[in-house]
Amino acid sequence: MPYKTNSELPTLVREKLQERGQDIYREAFNSAWEEYEEPSERRGDTKREETIDITF
Repeated sequence: MPYKTNSELPTLVREKLQERGQDIYREAFNSAWEEYEEPSERRGDTKREETIDITF
């Protein structure tokens, strides 16, 4: 579920980060989404969403 625009980001991200920070978050998330596409790239039996989860 990569994000195409900042308006698609989670509410908390949009509320806490300025526009440039949102850009960076979106780019990092989308990069990780692609990087961890293959289960062999993840630790254990985790889903891709769990592997790239970023907590504020």
